[in-house]
Amino acid sequence: MEEEKKSLNFLEQIVEEDLASGKHEGRVLTRFPPEPNGYLHIGHAKSICLNFGLAAKYGGQTNLRFDDTNPEKEETEYVESIKADVKWLGFEWTNNQELYASDYFETLYQFAVELIKKGLAYVDDQPADMIAAQKGNPNFAGEDSPYRYRPIAENIDLFARMRAGEFPDGAKVLRAKIDMAHPNMHMRDPLMYRIKHAHHHRTGDAWCIYPMYDFAHGQSDSHEEITHSICTLEFDVHRPLYDWFIEKLNIFPSQQYEFARLNLTNTVMSKRRLLQLVQEGLVSGWDDPRMPTISGLRRRGFTPASVRNFCEKIGVGKRENLIDVSVLDFCVREDLNKSATRVMAVLDPLKVIITNYPEGQSEEVSIENNPENIEAGSRLVPFSREIYIERDDFMEEPMKKFFRLGPGLMVRLKGAYIIKCDDFVKDEFGNITELHCSYIENSRSGGDASGVSVKGVIHWVSVPHAHKAEVRLYDRLLILEDASQVGDDFKKFLNPDSLTVLSEVFIEPSLKDAKIGTNYQFMRKGYFCLDTDSTPENLVFNRTVGLKDSFKK
Repeated sequence: MEEEKKSLNFLEQIVEEDLASGKHEGRVLTRFPPEPNGYLHIGHAKSICLNFGLAAKYGGQTNLRFDDTNPEKEETEYVESIKADVKWLGFEWTNNQELYASDYFETLYQFAVELIKKGLAYVDDQPADMIAAQKGNPNFAGEDSPYRYRPIAENIDLFARMRAGEFPDGAKVLRAKIDMAHPNMHMRDPLMYRIKHAHHHRTGDAWCIYPMYDFAHGQSDSHEEITHSICTLEFDVHRPLYDWFIEKLNIFPSQQYEFARLNLTNTVMSKRRLLQLVQEGLVSGWDDPRMPTISGLRRRGFTPASVRNFCEKIGVGKRENLIDVSVLDFCVREDLNKSATRVMAVLDPLKVIITNYPEGQSEEVSIENNPENIEAGSRLVPFSREIYIERDDFMEEPMKKFFRLGPGLMVRLKGAYIIKCDDFVKDEFGNITELHCSYIENSRSGGDASGVSVKGVIHWVSVPHAHKAEVRLYDRLLILEDASQVGDDFKKFLNPDSLTVLSEVFIEPSLKDAKIGTNYQFMRKGYFCLDTDSTPENLVFNRTVGLKDSFKK
């Protein structure tokens, strides 16, 4: 039966129509234009997958262009992190050569001069608050600046002197001359340039005037001959200005299209607020595994495929909606279920002594690496008289249908023997400290001849062979579902249980050679990976995600 063809999203429809009409000679060139003022988050991942994926689908390319027009907030560290994130997601930009808006500072300056010469831009001496007040509001027209009708020659002279550094920050701006009564506030003589005597991470002190986003963006697109400039929906109202600049300059007609940005439950999706969490020490850094940053997801153990699949699953539309973060968790579970090696780790250990197993003896039992993938093979795990099991795998007074250990109850140890609980030991506070069990000798997995049937199977670790590790359990960053509703009060809703550290975890010996970047399923507990804080003497594992969604809203 022929597989049903997946319907196109609205952007794919646009591209296919353009290709069919021969627009841009059949060429598709998109761009991803991040500002290097922070680390990318999962919302940017959606944009990356869309821009790079759309171009690749139609045989095109994607430019990586940094919007580095705000020197006070931009750093080379952010540039390098963004490049690493894009590559980690599996994408390559055009010619493997990143671009920068700062590459075009001279070109943009000359574009601005051209608009001045056409009487379409002017230098304004008013302070920012005065300019804002004169813009009016959507219901009332703005007022013309007293400098709006300066002679062209004077504007050219003043703009050149702005560039030369003759004026302090805020003394003058360059504005487009459009329409102070326009219903779109962005068209009311918007700012094109402002003075900033700030060191730029690439151009140093060569410039002291910097273009505003709305002027730099469209003209950079045009300069690169971008065919499809894809932005998030909040830039819809900027599009008339984008088109106006291109039309008045008579340059390559790049065209902007908007899609709905990603909103994720229980998550901060503002770069400014993420920076606040980092600066105030509320998280360990941009790559804290609780952060929705791509570097945080990577450190937590998410795979590139799982993030790409998530972006594919949520789709591309023009309506804002709130995606449940459990969808992201589902995507990583689905991916890791196929690839992660199953290993044994006891997070809350309870010691078991198998009283009828010979003292000092040990043996190796075979355990499959991944039952979802026969080709992954198996490994040998040591078994001995003393083992650790999970504390919650024993109940002193078992409830009905409790198929693990309790007085007189039997259970199978994964890959090993059936054991029966004969007795237990308590400390002075009434806490159970040790179980005494007996094993059925001819019940070993793979050769069980005991005839005994049990319903429960539990994982375990041999005490003399175990290695100790630290495990970090991560959960939702916020207890609030929709962070967009609370503004800057979002910190009141930080989840106090977003990180739980377990320092007495015992792991099977194969994990002592765990490598960063390898994912594991701790049997019955979830998916984990080795953290970058690990040392050979102190292994640290992060929980990527549980085996099922257990977050209590």
